[in-house]
Amino acid sequence: MAFHAEGLVAIIVFYLAILAVGIWAAWKTKNTSSEGDRSEAIIVGGRDIGLLVGGFTMTATWVGGGYINGTAEAVYVPGYGLAWAQAPIGYSLSLILGGLFFAKPMRSKGYVTMLDPFQQLYGKRMGGLLFIPALMGEMFWAAAIFSALGATISVIIDINVNISVIISALIATMYTLVGGLYSVAYTDVVQLFCIFLGLWISVPFAMSHPAVTDIGLTAVSKVHQEPWLGSINSLDIYTWLDNFLLLTLGGIPWQAYFQRVLSSSSATYAQVLSFLAAFGCLVMALPAVLIGAIGASTAWNETAYGVPDPMTKKEADMILPIVLQYLCPVYISFFGLGAVSAAVMSSADSSILSASSMFARNIYQLSFRQNASDREIVWVMRITVFLFGASATAMALLASSVYGLWYLSSDLVYIIIFPQLLCVLFIKGTNTYGAIAGYLFGLVLRITGGEPYLYLQPLIYYPGCYPDENNIYIQRFPFKTLAMLTSFFTNIIVSYLAKYLFESGTLPPKLDFLDAVVARYSREHMDKATLVKSDNIVLNELAPVNPRHSLTLSSTFTNKEAFNYVDSSPELSNTEDN
Repeated sequence: MAFHAEGLVAIIVFYLAILAVGIWAAWKTKNTSSEGDRSEAIIVGGRDIGLLVGGFTMTATWVGGGYINGTAEAVYVPGYGLAWAQAPIGYSLSLILGGLFFAKPMRSKGYVTMLDPFQQLYGKRMGGLLFIPALMGEMFWAAAIFSALGATISVIIDINVNISVIISALIATMYTLVGGLYSVAYTDVVQLFCIFLGLWISVPFAMSHPAVTDIGLTAVSKVHQEPWLGSINSLDIYTWLDNFLLLTLGGIPWQAYFQRVLSSSSATYAQVLSFLAAFGCLVMALPAVLIGAIGASTAWNETAYGVPDPMTKKEADMILPIVLQYLCPVYISFFGLGAVSAAVMSSADSSILSASSMFARNIYQLSFRQNASDREIVWVMRITVFLFGASATAMALLASSVYGLWYLSSDLVYIIIFPQLLCVLFIKGTNTYGAIAGYLFGLVLRITGGEPYLYLQPLIYYPGCYPDENNIYIQRFPFKTLAMLTSFFTNIIVSYLAKYLFESGTLPPKLDFLDAVVARYSREHMDKATLVKSDNIVLNELAPVNPRHSLTLSSTFTNKEAFNYVDSSPELSNTEDN
């Protein structure tokens, strides 16, 4: 393949434009936020992200390189097809459910990160434990899409994969470093526009190529391969449902989502943003579906790609850039390449910012340096943005199974964090003992179920499991959803059991070593009060954008029952007066 100087120039121009928008947004952040709330401006954009920008940035967070490449691949792969392209519907439903049930309670309490309610109710130790799967999910996701970007660029303009990954990561990290959520949000507007324009421009050219059969015919009839509409085998129905629930429910407890929710000027706006993004995800999936269908309808031996076809060459995951390269004119393929680059950067910057936000606030500030100045928190965020960006880049370049790591970590988000989020927001009476037990049960059940992408054999063989070509057993049973439900009910049962044992006197108070039931005025609960100390919490969705002191401390907590003693505490009264 020849080196395309024009393609390289197009990519450079696109990257410079993105960087310029990111730097402008950083300047806007600096000029619109006061010195005292700079860290909050970086994390949640000063809570004044409007509907237009908010809708774009929330959509762009989901519509990443993995989303459009994965959707096209699912439609193209024989035997799977559109029936297995679950991401568009799954993520859209995830956003709708998030808007209906999760956005309002999270935003109305004025939290700064997704982990705030966990540390508020369960304490800093549990917050630290939940940070682990959340961080893994964000970092491996960023690494996976950086890896996909490098392969895509190398397909079309034939430059070194490592160079393309490093440059892309540097650009995304640079504007995230200087501007935080403002830079990410405003660059998302440009990137989403590029994705939409680039892919839709490419579709007509690819569809009109002489080697492409009418996609209406190949949808239902076998021409070059199985129909691209696909089907679900009766043996695979439980696997399909397990994966669909993972996308739908497991797509909710991500900091990247709640960062947009919490940046909204009100709880109602947060809900509307979720619904707009759900619609945006469906719309942005359409060109990817069509490109996958075009790939399945192409006689590849009649193109410059030659034989065998991409599926035989095990390049099905690259079907989108292959279609752009071999079925579109050169200048059109460069537009498509810009779209893919935009998609990757729009997701990678969100993941890097999400990881650094959780670390700076929930680990560094609330666990170790509760009196840290705003300037100190800002610098911690900048350092971690750089470190997490570098780590994701290194994993993209060095880890051969980065996708397997991401699959496993996203499963942990679904199995561990989602049931914990349900409990902390909607189930009264849960405590740290139940949270830890649920965490451990979910983790054990997921790990013992195996992971084919990591060549990890299962320890528990559920009904219907079978060996693949590598003799790694594949589970047909919906064990991921089973692990999630087990984690959820374990949390509730152990919480109420611990509460009963301590309150009935069966267990002495000294055994309450986590200060979760008996020790109501413990240091651990005093630490939790820092979540609502100073200007961290906006108490009312109709309040002005800048936080203010109001009401009593107990009324600011999600689960008031767990902290109904706070008003009468002389220690907290003194803290509030100070």
